[in-house]
Amino acid sequence: MEDKSCPFKIILGSSSIARRKILAEMGYEFTLMSADIDEKDIRKENPEDLVMALAEAKADSILSKLQTIDNQEKDEIPTILIAADTVVIYEGVVREKPANEKEAREFIQGYSGGHAATVGSVLVTNLKTGFRKGAWDRVEIYFHEIPDEIIEKLIEEGTVLHVAGGLIIEHPLIKPYVKQVVGTTDSVMGLPKALTQKLIKEAL
Repeated sequence: MEDKSCPFKIILGSSSIARRKILAEMGYEFTLMSADIDEKDIRKENPEDLVMALAEAKADSILSKLQTIDNQEKDEIPTILIAADTVVIYEGVVREKPANEKEAREFIQGYSGGHAATVGSVLVTNLKTGFRKGAWDRVEIYFHEIPDEIIEKLIEEGTVLHVAGGLIIEHPLIKPYVKQVVGTTDSVMGLPKALTQKLIKEAL
């Protein structure tokens, strides 16, 4: 695999396993830092503004951590910080992580035979130059009918309780019931590759 990590360093400002996996698939080496923010404190009318505001809050939280640690050795090479956020939209309403099993079940039952969308943001900051730019991506997802026993298995397994809208289209149990994805799966998983690549290039 081509090593793209030489001319700059990357910090992925996320604890998401899916985002970690996607960035690694893109061929980058990176370090991880997570943001200490209360996402419920940040409220915006439309989902695009919300995911951008959340990514900015995450980036700011990590920047203040870095200044506290003061480990920004005056490097010759730039460090790129990537922050991201994703929400699910169902019938015009923003859905975050389900509060409990009951809500997760209601969420997934709603997708059955229906449709949902994800809006995901990516925000890239060059810590050396101060350059910062973000953008968002929207994906539409259409579902076949999802049998109740599949929904129960998903709840029992538990991963759906920890993701926005209880939505994991790449999950082996749900995959057969995904009818169509208008957009890219990596965007639904939390990090649109093409957009991330474009923003990294612009930041350097």
